[in-house]
Amino acid sequence: MQSVMLDAMEVLDILRLIDPIDLAALGFLIVAFVGIGWLIESPRVSRISVTRLMSEYHREWMRQLTKRNNRIMDAQVLVSLRQGSSFFASTALLALGALLALIGNPQPLAGVAEGLVNVAAPAQMLQAKLLVVALFLANAFLKFVWANRVFGYASVVMAAVPDDPADPGSTPRAAQTAELNIRGMYNFNRGLRSMYFALAALGWLLGAQALAIATLIVLWLLWSREFISGPHEILKGGK
Repeated sequence: MQSVMLDAMEVLDILRLIDPIDLAALGFLIVAFVGIGWLIESPRVSRISVTRLMSEYHREWMRQLTKRNNRIMDAQVLVSLRQGSSFFASTALLALGALLALIGNPQPLAGVAEGLVNVAAPAQMLQAKLLVVALFLANAFLKFVWANRVFGYASVVMAAVPDDPADPGSTPRAAQTAELNIRGMYNFNRGLRSMYFALAALGWLLGAQALAIATLIVLWLLWSREFISGPHEILKGGK
């Protein structure tokens, strides 16, 4: 009971250290994270994103799969998707482990932050800021792991697609595979967005203004790549 009370007091001490401008910048980070995710994935947005364009390509891929007997290439594509999600899950986990170690001993970082902004930051405040980064990395790890699992489901369902295109189960099984692939892709992209915003959250170590600027930069990168990039125009032209 005493340890719980001490933890509660520590939390209150940290909250007292956070200025309103810091809270505003943190709120902006969270709203940006949720908002850009909604813009990218929502079918109600008039301008279609790369993510939604790729959803249609996944469905077309499975429609073509039902027309060929040799599916070695299709299996290799799914393996590459699983390998990508596995790689990023490992990367997120390693980064999270290093960050948790830094949270446990923030003194080396305190000297760096103080040298950059010429303001001494309490260790508890640095820990709170790093915890936000850790939460984004943890979310990224969970999304990548789930994406890997869903791609695994898709590979099994794809193997269950009958070789004969005239088989009544061929088209429904292929459609199921496509939707599983799309679910895996969405979770993979959510993991990537979490890693982008983890980088933005690091800006908080330099202050609220740096956090807001880093959030704007990440927002621009994600929006431009999803809606006005070269690959977007190529994919859109191929619909």
